[in-house]
Amino acid sequence: MARLLKQYLPLAAWLAFISFASSDSFNAANTSRIIGPLVLWLFPNTSPETLATIHFIIRKLAHFTEYAILGVLAARAFRTSPRWFLISAVLIIVYALLDEYHQSFVPSRTASVFDSFIDMAGGISALIFISRRAAKTQS
Repeated sequence: MARLLKQYLPLAAWLAFISFASSDSFNAANTSRIIGPLVLWLFPNTSPETLATIHFIIRKLAHFTEYAILGVLAARAFRTSPRWFLISAVLIIVYALLDEYHQSFVPSRTASVFDSFIDMAGGISALIFISRRAAKTQS
């Protein structure tokens, strides 16, 4: 039982975090309250247009990163299976699509297939990195 918790609990917790991050708490207006002042503190002469672009890029990088972490945790959870890559990839793809579908019901969020593709790219990139690294250590 302890082994199963150690293996799957981090993955389950991260899936719960992704769902929480898809809520109203992490909408663009709320994240701009953190990102905006930080950017202006670092670069006081930043124009509003540049600030909006930086905010957009940071939000998209967050999508990529949160799903890359999901890829790492999924690979870790399913590593004992010979089909760990496929199982992890399916989980990433399905959860990315469900995540955006969930956001379509949150009034302050916008659902975007484009964001799902960023999510999938992050997760699959992590899986490819792990797979190649494992292949190198075995040869």
